Amino acid sequence: MEQPDRAVAPYRELTLPAVALGVVVGIVLNVALIYSALKLGFAISGSAIAALIGYVVLRGRSWRGSIIENNLNQTIASAIITAGSGVVFTLPTLFLLRNSGTIAPFSAWPLLAAGIGGAFLGVVLIIPLRKKMIEVDRLRFPTGTAVATILRSGSAGVAKVRLLGIGCAIGVGWKLLMISGWLTWPGVIDADELSLSFGVLPAYFSAALYLSPMTFASGLLAGRGGLAFSLGGVAAWWLISPLMVWAGWPTSGLAGAELVDFIYSNALRPLGIGVLIGSAGMSMVLSMPIILAALRALSAVVPSAGTGSGSERTEMSPWVLLAGLVGAVLLLFLAAWVTADVPLWRAIMATLVGTFWLGIASLIVAQATGMTDISPMSGMTLVSVVLMMALLGGQVVAALSMGIAISVAIGQSADMMQDLKTGFLVGNRPVQQQSLEFAISWLGVVVAFVVIYALWHGGVGGVNGFGPGTPLPAPQASALAGVIEAVQSQQIPLDKFVLGGLAGVVMEWTPLGGLGIMVGLAMYLPFSITLTYGLGCLAHLYLERCRGYAFVENVVVPWAAGLIIGEALTGVGEALWHMVAG
Repeated sequence: MEQPDRAVAPYRELTLPAVALGVVVGIVLNVALIYSALKLGFAISGSAIAALIGYVVLRGRSWRGSIIENNLNQTIASAIITAGSGVVFTLPTLFLLRNSGTIAPFSAWPLLAAGIGGAFLGVVLIIPLRKKMIEVDRLRFPTGTAVATILRSGSAGVAKVRLLGIGCAIGVGWKLLMISGWLTWPGVIDADELSLSFGVLPAYFSAALYLSPMTFASGLLAGRGGLAFSLGGVAAWWLISPLMVWAGWPTSGLAGAELVDFIYSNALRPLGIGVLIGSAGMSMVLSMPIILAALRALSAVVPSAGTGSGSERTEMSPWVLLAGLVGAVLLLFLAAWVTADVPLWRAIMATLVGTFWLGIASLIVAQATGMTDISPMSGMTLVSVVLMMALLGGQVVAALSMGIAISVAIGQSADMMQDLKTGFLVGNRPVQQQSLEFAISWLGVVVAFVVIYALWHGGVGGVNGFGPGTPLPAPQASALAGVIEAVQSQQIPLDKFVLGGLAGVVMEWTPLGGLGIMVGLAMYLPFSITLTYGLGCLAHLYLERCRGYAFVENVVVPWAAGLIIGEALTGVGEALWHMVAG
């Protein structure tokens, strides 16, 4: 007997399973990658992981889903993850400043409102440029193109998810083993520092390995592109530090951990801040062609974009975009105004200038991502916070609330264009992706706030909070806090800032984009972390040479992603346990 219903079954696109899976995967990966970013100082894209998971769940034997359905799942997950990444580079700064006594206690609600407003702004401001960037200019968006390849990968997706699960189990098991303290070995393995000391070189060489599968796996994922980060640590601790000691610069009588702390606090930390500032400034100068191209793209937006109705509509309604823009700007204004001692006129000026700058920064980052896959998000955030402090009369909390909004927005803009590129390649309708990001991306901000608060109050590895000297150094937030503290105390180490700034300018001028940012961050991290990360990069290159590119992409990458997720989720779970039990 014929079964015509099966023959005419509708093609699956926007379905409840796709939305539910995207939300769940987005929240889980957001939690894991926030933990990772607090440790390493930069975020890792979760789009490919979400696509792999979606392949098994949505396109397995039970659902018989489609490529478009999985693309929508991946779009939702990616939007949630990216919104969290914007928060993790800014919000922790306030905790560090509060802990040092630089600022008074603050309320989370205005900051949360600013972050949610930034999530909406990042979506609505970039949508009008979709047709120009993707269909007319056909920018590459390498990550978006790679995710499209995964969505169309066929049966290989199942094997990749199996490897991801194995890696996740190993990461969980290792983290639990380290938490238990069973691996402690006095003088060799430090369970609190999670490091393996060589015990041969002097302390100022900082010769130790960080016992973290996640850190090693992050290097495995980065490969050649991450070598600059590890080399920054090598230059800091195996070149600058011993040269300073041999030249007799540190105060006499210091040795061991005291000598290391002195070198870090008085030399490497301010030099690293200078490198970040110089790199950010030079990045702006070198981005002028991209800025001009983005402005030309804005002026050339097709007027008919967003037209059509019902099933014929390909873009979101301009009225919805306008409503989102107005609502988001109001959230930004309220976030700035409710902060103590911020006059109404300053709040209005900061909101208007901040929204304009946010739009320009979003264009720059989206254009740069489309052309090179390198996002100058860190530099843009640093410039944004300094600008907001000037406009808000030095009010740190208000300035950082605007900084959170700008960081979230520029990350959302780049991520949305990557996702829309993926959708374009697999034949999705843009309005579906745009509507989902508009409706759901704010959730990533909420999740990020909860996780960061839990990590601060619950602690990790028995140490409260995050920042220098903890298992989660938070180098981005520490660098930003260092700049603010120097300005507030009027004790700016100008010589080291200038020297580091010049080095950052030179490094940013090299063909390797983002080199200065990576080196500056590496100077902030314990060398044990950057050394372990560097070994992961070298392992990637070795495996690619011996086993080939396909082996790395199909075996090493999903396994490494699992290691990151497993360790990170266990670390966050540990913090939640300490917070509840304490």
